Amino acid sequence: MKNLFKRYTPLQITAHAYAWSVLVLLLLEFLTDNLSVNPVQELEQRTGRHAITLLVLSLACTPLNNIFGWRELIKRRRALGLYAFMYATIHVIVFVHLDYGLAWSLIVQTVFEKPYIVIGLLAFLMLIPLAFTSFDIWKKRLGKTWKRLHQTVYLIAPLAVLHYAWGKKGDFFALRGEIVRPLIYGLIVILFLIVRIPQVRRAVASARDRVLILFRRRGTLPQVNS
Repeated sequence: MKNLFKRYTPLQITAHAYAWSVLVLLLLEFLTDNLSVNPVQELEQRTGRHAITLLVLSLACTPLNNIFGWRELIKRRRALGLYAFMYATIHVIVFVHLDYGLAWSLIVQTVFEKPYIVIGLLAFLMLIPLAFTSFDIWKKRLGKTWKRLHQTVYLIAPLAVLHYAWGKKGDFFALRGEIVRPLIYGLIVILFLIVRIPQVRRAVASARDRVLILFRRRGTLPQVNS
């Protein structure tokens, strides 16, 4: 165990363990025949929900680093994004193969009948180039284009949340139905996007620096792993 923590940080272990947790739980529930009366729907919903959660967590890394100065979060951002893409891919495979049996005419018909599926498909297609160019070699090859490409995640995340919220049985305006979880996702994404506005980011950084100076003067500066 000591060697494990020497090689990997607690945050790194936590991130990977959490990312794999849904697949492990789904497998255990499948093997013990506890995957609900509609296992395909269960697979589809839980993989999609976990994909959005991981995408939101990857989006949170930069603003949380800006606020708390926790540099290791930046190192975990890529892994979280890749895990989000993995679950999104599983989600799509479950939809087209297990749910619709690769009946492409029926799939196309369903996609155009349900606008939220179009939104989800768009978000997934936009994730593909981000996943394939997330490695350092592409960062060097693409230069400044790499940063512009990966900034599209600020559009992908709201689209993914919209896909999820639109697909739930609820009414946001009447505050009825299954709206709590989509609403939480939406508020978190909006908050993190606001924090990334240059003026807001500078204000947050200035406030953080003032707090750190206050802690230093009192000799109670909290330790943050970098």
